[in-house]
Parts: sequence; structure tokens; C-alpha cells
Amino acid sequence: SFPHDKLKTAQDAASDCNSNLTPQKVTSDSSSVCVCTCPYGQLLNITEPRVYTAGEYPGSYKYGAWGRDPKPEAGKESWHWLIMMTSSNRYAHYVRFYSTLSSLIIGVSNILIHSSNPATNTIQGPNNVLYGGALYYNCYNKDAVCRFNLTTKTTPQHLFPGNFCHLDECYPYTDLDLATDESGVWVIYTTTQDFGNLVLSKVEEGEPPKLGQTWHTSVYKLAVTNTFMACGVLYATRYVSKEVEEIFYSFNTVTGKERFNIGIFIKKLAPNIEALNYSPVDQMLHAYLPLVSKNTFYTAYEENVW
Repeated sequence: SFPHDKLKTAQDAASDCNSNLTPQKVTSDSSSVCVCTCPYGQLLNITEPRVYTAGEYPGSYKYGAWGRDPKPEAGKESWHWLIMMTSSNRYAHYVRFYSTLSSLIIGVSNILIHSSNPATNTIQGPNNVLYGGALYYNCYNKDAVCRFNLTTKTTPQHLFPGNFCHLDECYPYTDLDLATDESGVWVIYTTTQDFGNLVLSKVEEGEPPKLGQTWHTSVYKLAVTNTFMACGVLYATRYVSKEVEEIFYSFNTVTGKERFNIGIFIKKLAPNIEALNYSPVDQMLHAYLPLVSKNTFYTAYEENVW
């Protein structure tokens, strides 16, 4: 998820450019093909909010993320996770788990990441996902993704995207976005060589994990507010108004085709969506939305497909 601050002017300019753009050939750093199956069909639209709650800490934390593990451990199939930036709106040290959606407002348990603030293992930024019982997040003060095993609570393993972006096109603290879908974990970022355009890498599970196949897109990062993956397809959103967010862009990792005219609109309960995660478990989009001087809402939208 990328912040909205100072975004509107750059977004409008980039959107005008992209609307008249003939997509370039998207390149991949590997000859292999992502094996991504989609039993549900193609994304058609997004419903109005199906679920929304202020949670157990109403209005306390502006930034965070929540969702479900697409590859849950046995006995945790119905669990939901929640991470809130409890320090300086930038850092977090706990993952909160809820055994059911209805228990989200009560609270079940906390999993410690690191007790210090800040420290090497501190979660930095709200761009977090859970997959296979492990938390993936932006490492503290590193251009890298950390993987923390929530069962063994082992020291995080680091995944480095390579020549990470240090340009004006980058956002402090939230420059790596993470996503999950049916096939695993993905990292969305940019590099100096890509001049601010989004880059997508697939995480290869293993010990240690590593970044695998990489795709270079032609969508400008500053035109994007959030990204998510579904069935091997990258989707990007942009700010339309305080009430509406648009899914305007997609990139298919199997065919290499990108589109700038998706035109699927999301009705928001707050002006900004701070985090957006797709759950293939129930085909829901989990959004973290802060209201000014009011509650923060954890909202779930259902994806409609054909």
C-alpha cells in the first residue's frame, strides 16, 4: 500500500499519461512461467462492504493491515490477523490473531515480533501479509523483506529486491508492498533502473526463501495507491474521490499482458485505504481505513467473478 500524501498532483499527471499510453512489452527476468490457477474466474467487480468493524481499539491507530492466511496451519483455517502501527504511525511489534471474524472486536492473542522500539526485527510500515504461518513485512531500516515464523518465533530471514529505489518516486517507510494470492507471496516495489515504474517479484518458498521470477511493468508507482494480487494477476488502484477508489490497472504474470482500463470501483468508508489485502480463502479484499478524528475501520469487500 502506498500513501496518499502529496499524491494527487502526481497521480493526475501520471493517470493522464497512462490513459493515452500504448502498453510497452513487459519484461521478465526469468524464462520460467508462474503457475497460477484461478478456480473462481476473472475479476468482474467489487461489492459494497460486506463486513466492517472498528475493532477492539477504536480510533487508536491510523495505519495498519489485516487479513487471512491463504495457506493456514491446521486448526487456524478461520483465523484473521491484524497489525497496527502502534509507534510513530510507522512501526509495529505485535501480530494480533482472532479465531473468528466475530471475535475481531474482542481479541484473542498477541505474537511478539520484537520487544524493543525500534529494533532490527521491528515491523516497518503497514505493508504486511501472512502466508504459511509466517509474517512477511518491510524490515526495519532495510531495503528488504523480512519473514518471521510465528510458530517457532525464529529470527527473521531477509529477502533483498536488489537495487532498491532511492528516488523521489519512493515513499519513506512504505515503499515495499506485499501481496498474497492462491500461489504464494509477491513483492511490489521499484528500482533505480525502472525509473519509478512498478516491479513485481515472486517469493520462492524454501530455507532460506528467495525472490524468484521478476516482472517489470510500465505503470508509474506514484499513480498507484494500493496493489493486490489475485490468481497471478497484479491489480493497482488509484484515488478517485473521498468516496471512491478505482482498480484501474492489471498485469497478468502468465500472459505478460497489462491493461490500464480495468474500471472497477471500490466504495470507501473513509477517504484513504491504508492497506489492501486479497484473501483467496474467501475471495475477499481486506481494507484498513482510518477516519479523521473517528474510528479506524477494518473492512472486507467481496470480489465478484465470472
